[in-house]
Amino acid sequence: MLLSSLGTSIANVALPTLAQAFTASFQEVQWIVLAYLLAITTLIVSVGRLGDITGRRRLLLTGIALFTLASVLCGLAPTLWMLIAARAAQGLGAAIMMALTMVFVGETVPKARTGSAMGLLGTMSAIGTALGPSLGGVLISGLGWRAVFLVNVPLGVLTFLLTHRCLPVDRREPKTAPTGFDGVGTLLLALTLAAYALAMTIGHGSFGPLNMALLSAAALGVGVFVLAESKTASPLIRLAMFRDPALSASLATSALVSTVMMATLVVGPFYLSRGLGRDAALVGLVMSVGPLVAALTGVPAGRVVDRLGAQRMTLLGLIAMAAGSFVLSAMPRTIGIAGYIAPIVVITAGYAMFQTANNTAVMSDARPDQRGVISGLLNLSRNLGLITGASVMGAVFALASATTDIATAHPGAVATGMRITFAVAAMLIVIALAIAAGSRVLAPLSGARLRGSR
Repeated sequence: MLLSSLGTSIANVALPTLAQAFTASFQEVQWIVLAYLLAITTLIVSVGRLGDITGRRRLLLTGIALFTLASVLCGLAPTLWMLIAARAAQGLGAAIMMALTMVFVGETVPKARTGSAMGLLGTMSAIGTALGPSLGGVLISGLGWRAVFLVNVPLGVLTFLLTHRCLPVDRREPKTAPTGFDGVGTLLLALTLAAYALAMTIGHGSFGPLNMALLSAAALGVGVFVLAESKTASPLIRLAMFRDPALSASLATSALVSTVMMATLVVGPFYLSRGLGRDAALVGLVMSVGPLVAALTGVPAGRVVDRLGAQRMTLLGLIAMAAGSFVLSAMPRTIGIAGYIAPIVVITAGYAMFQTANNTAVMSDARPDQRGVISGLLNLSRNLGLITGASVMGAVFALASATTDIATAHPGAVATGMRITFAVAAMLIVIALAIAAGSRVLAPLSGARLRGSR
């Protein structure tokens, strides 16, 4: 989990250096980040399902080896496009690692301690995200941009050895149903998710004809995918799973919460630099508060989830996020940095609580033969929320600031944009709260219907 999140964040800080090294435009070098995220987003459900079929330990070892080898290729890449191709391969390895790491919690940790383990995974993810920019900056200044990718190699080798030694060998269980791999469904889902991700990222928030065409293709792809899955004997995703209100609610709330969390990353730097007039060093320091809070609260949140129950803590986490967003939407600019940090701490702590509780609830109730695909769906919902948040919340911020160029906007306009954006964020969390609370009412009714049908 640490490696895959570090791989996401460490490359961002290297983009200006890479643009100079390859004499490329910023739009071209952005594909170094985009190729990694696209590979994870499009393939994470498929690799989770593949782990269910072929054996999770074997596939996880393959993913770690692929991630490590791709890191070597990234560090040695002679051209930009070879670097982008190697980053896509690294993203595939990261998708396997992210999907199957969560599955192994359900297989190796007692149910009474699942929350603590999920909290520890959240802490590792937050540490990787927070460590990336600072570690990347040190490596670039001291050893050059290639070290940003090569640093993953010793970490990858260590992870491979730990996995090989510590995780249980795959068990051969009797086959009770067809377990073929759904190649058509995998391809359709990958193309659909790629179209959506590109629609949300190309153009940096401005929605043109290409964005609309890609979004239309994604909508069409969803329809074709659902049709294909309903006709195959061994579907990639069993559509009947979504009749479970708890699972559907967990996926929907995860996407909404991630959309809001991306708003803190998109809006925060502009508000601190333009709205409050702070220098880059202080902006970076303040922006690290969120990941630091998530890292510190992950494990305690997991222990609280184990003690008080996942459903209750899911709601409490959402309430904290809603409260922090509402406070931020009403915060006057005159209060300064303290008025920004305090609500962000509440939002991030609420997010850590929600993620731990939500993941625990879903993975604890997942059938053993479906854990891989459900873990993939959880990670997918989070990634889609982040991608959507970067585009939609960025557009809301620009529109609310009433300016075409945020970099030169008046401080008062930026502050207004921030407040309106977080008012929208608060409303999204209220919707997530309604979905989560509604699922608690519907779950017993759904269970009664299933028992009656039997």
